[in-house]
Amino acid sequence: MRTFFLLCFGAAMALGAAPKLPEGVEVSRDLEYAQVKGVSLKLDLYRPTAKSAAPMPLVIWVHGGGWGKGTKAGCPVSWLAAKGYAVASLDFRLLPEHPWPAQIEDPIAALRWLRQESGKYGFDAERTAAIGGSSGGHVVALWGTLTLPPGDKVKAVVDWYGPTDLLTMPPNVLSEKRTRAELAKANGALLLGGIVMDQPEKAKAVSALHQVTKDDVPFLIMHGTADTSVPVDQSQRLHAALQSVGVESTLKLLPGAGHGGREFDSAESRALIQGFLDKHLKR
Repeated sequence: MRTFFLLCFGAAMALGAAPKLPEGVEVSRDLEYAQVKGVSLKLDLYRPTAKSAAPMPLVIWVHGGGWGKGTKAGCPVSWLAAKGYAVASLDFRLLPEHPWPAQIEDPIAALRWLRQESGKYGFDAERTAAIGGSSGGHVVALWGTLTLPPGDKVKAVVDWYGPTDLLTMPPNVLSEKRTRAELAKANGALLLGGIVMDQPEKAKAVSALHQVTKDDVPFLIMHGTADTSVPVDQSQRLHAALQSVGVESTLKLLPGAGHGGREFDSAESRALIQGFLDKHLKR
């Protein structure tokens, strides 16, 4: 893992309608985990209704929306609470009012708060995974590949179709169909303070693909083969890079799936996600 310059590209999250609260799950809403410059940051905490004497592992959900949209509402992995997990779904500061690195600083702040409150809510924050989709996938992939203090790290990452290499994301690449004027309007340019291709070192420093080392946490990467927002090779290349240094990585390509959708919530996908988390978080 390497140190980093925290700027990134945004890509919209598309998971459809908010799911209903799963059976056997309760939720504590609007728990304030931090205040930053007068902004109250809150999370929803999903837990099993059936209580256990042993602390449960924790999952943190980071929503998508190009770092400028989206909310904690309708967490698509709240079903994990029925499987013995606590699930924290975060609101965090958004663009354009709050530039990067707010979008990674806030999830880390949430983890710190959750560690402090773990006894009250019955989970073990030492066994925490991060899951995110699209721009949230980008955030959690960075979270799993960055050099951080031990208390700020997660133990595993589930990345749904997140951008992993800003330099090769289509909105940042000059072509016959994309002029420099258009590149300057892309989210990546707005976040980096200029055209991405003109700042390769900054772009690499906020791209998980370029932060990979042998010390990274295990990854489960899921991507639809028909995704037209984030090319599937963004996930394929991260998977290959992780494996090349001996980091455990599983890549699941979902045939015909786009940028999100019901395929990510199928029985097969749920079983894959739960199996991965059980392996790395449950005792």
